Amino acid sequence: MRDTLVAAAFELFLERGYDRTTVDDIVALAGVGRRSFFRYFPSKEDVVFPDHERCLADMTDFLAVDAEAGDPVARVCDAARVVLRMYAENPTFSVQRYRLTKQVPGLRGYERTLAQYLRGRFAGRPDGTLRADVIAAAVVAAHNNALRSWLRSGGERDPYAEADHALRYVQESFGTAAPRGPETAEDVVVIVSRRGTPMWRVVQGIESALSDGRP
Repeated sequence: MRDTLVAAAFELFLERGYDRTTVDDIVALAGVGRRSFFRYFPSKEDVVFPDHERCLADMTDFLAVDAEAGDPVARVCDAARVVLRMYAENPTFSVQRYRLTKQVPGLRGYERTLAQYLRGRFAGRPDGTLRADVIAAAVVAAHNNALRSWLRSGGERDPYAEADHALRYVQESFGTAAPRGPETAEDVVVIVSRRGTPMWRVVQGIESALSDGRP
């Protein structure tokens, strides 16, 4: 029934346009009642994006695996790519519905999921909730920018390259794990000093070790 309603809706959207198609038109073509439509879709917009709930569940599952591992900002950026994959799996359909509606689905559900995950990771930190909400909003904004750019190209560009470019701004702005090159991965400085040694002398020892490369 769900697939029948989606097929009927898109047939009418292509024939009449999205704005001129009503729910009554869709159910008439599908041969069902309005109650059946609203059992599956809260609104006409939702029939355009029937995979929204599945994708939200996939994102939630992704964040639940090793939830405390890695940089939380990188983690939510990767979760946004789960949403992108939904569109990239069927570029023809994705481009078609974008051209019909000139919109992407409201991602407030995704944003809430990302913010909830980040609040857990930032719990106890100063402004942890604020930081979580701002980063979640930034991830969604970056994702939408990349998604629209890809859709406007007719699906010709690489959607993952578009997303990587946009999400990199989020990670560079908010990421908690600074990148380390291979040449510095093993750099460790250990200073041994007597208790009571003036701090300026400890700092002097560190500067000396870093400057002459002593182990």
